[in-house]
Amino acid sequence: MNKTIDKRYNGFKLLAVDDNQHNLFTLRSLVSKHMDVEILEAESGRQALELARANPDIDLIILDVQMPEMDGFETARMLKLYKKTSEIPVIFLTAAFKTEEFQQKGYDVGAADYLLKPIDDNQLLNKISTYFRLIEKERELNRILEQKVAERTAELHQANQHLENILRYMGEALLILTPQGAIKQVNPAACAMLGYDEKELLGMSIGDVFEEEGQEQANAFMGMWLEALIRAGALRDIEAAFIAKNGKRVPILFSRTAIVDQQGDIDEIICIAKNMSGYCRVDEADATNRESQIS
Repeated sequence: MNKTIDKRYNGFKLLAVDDNQHNLFTLRSLVSKHMDVEILEAESGRQALELARANPDIDLIILDVQMPEMDGFETARMLKLYKKTSEIPVIFLTAAFKTEEFQQKGYDVGAADYLLKPIDDNQLLNKISTYFRLIEKERELNRILEQKVAERTAELHQANQHLENILRYMGEALLILTPQGAIKQVNPAACAMLGYDEKELLGMSIGDVFEEEGQEQANAFMGMWLEALIRAGALRDIEAAFIAKNGKRVPILFSRTAIVDQQGDIDEIICIAKNMSGYCRVDEADATNRESQIS
């Protein structure tokens, strides 16, 4: 075995638990000789629980089975009950409980490994090294995942910011409706066109701002909307009018699109209105007459 201390495991923390101080000294000497890790020691199950709770960054526990008051099985079971210590891998190390029944009991209470004494020093070091490498790999994968999540979050934030800027500065009024026609989101252009604050518009029915003679007609108009949207998915360039808060009629060119969910039901309705105030409509008959007069 190479006697050089393995610096790869610098920063790792190991907890050794044994009621025999000689065993603790032997284990500490062996590990310290070959690995640059921090070693904590406990001489009882209760002391092991206290140290584990106080040091949630412990990476591995080597636990003797035969101890007075609280044996290794009970200690391991208690470790698994607490969230802070439940994920720490536990290696049982015992000279007394060698039967398959005890080994199975060790695995049942959450042991990662069950080693029997006498154990070769190289074998024990290899076992410890294997778990440290697995932990190291898991941490690296977590770092990569966290980096990817952070990058994706930044991309989404940037995209959302870009979309918000588009909605904020677009000249047309944007209203997003529930399937029932209630206004759930508006942009500044819609507020300016209708003369309402955003808070006033949210929750209003789209029929409340449309030019309709009465509520019955407004409801019927909304019903026709939904039927047409379900059939066609979108309706574009409809001539209509908004009624602003001050009662003023605002002629608009109106488009609306249905956004459907995975079941094909309408999830929300996107409405875009262009203010046509100041625009003069010319129908085909007027255009023909004017062309005749020019000729």
